[in-house]
Amino acid sequence: MLLGLSLLYVGAVLILNGLWLSGRIEDREIILINLVVAAISFFVAIHTAVFTDTITDVRAAAMTLLFAITYLWVAYNRLQDCDGRGLGWFSLFVSVTVVPVALLGFAQADSVMSVWLAFSWAAWAALWFVYFLLLTLQKPIQKLAAYFTLFCGVFTAWLPGMLLLFEVAN
Repeated sequence: MLLGLSLLYVGAVLILNGLWLSGRIEDREIILINLVVAAISFFVAIHTAVFTDTITDVRAAAMTLLFAITYLWVAYNRLQDCDGRGLGWFSLFVSVTVVPVALLGFAQADSVMSVWLAFSWAAWAALWFVYFLLLTLQKPIQKLAAYFTLFCGVFTAWLPGMLLLFEVAN
């Protein structure tokens, strides 16, 4: 139930961040959506962690907090006019951290949606790595980062979130 909620808003922030990276949204305009989605992700993670007794749900909460911190950091960087290198290093940490989540997802997949979510974790690992390359190593890949962020926003978050919220997928 909370997965659909989280994915809907992660989709929104990724799509808008992709538009921002492509120059279609100003720096100061991207702050609000990043703060809102950071808060939503934080509350979903805390709710999941508090009302569980399984390691699977604790892991889900931990992984959700990685998203919350990322979006909070994006907003902070825009508010403080930071260059993003710290966020880039955090993105590398997250990229490496979520690879096992994708692998476990593939190993345990038992439905179309669970396979889709495993692919989503793999895509998010790649996306966070792209941000490491862009922000920390300062590779000239902003256009690639923008398009990949848009792609991930639609296909790994917004669309599966809508399918879950409208009970098209379980």
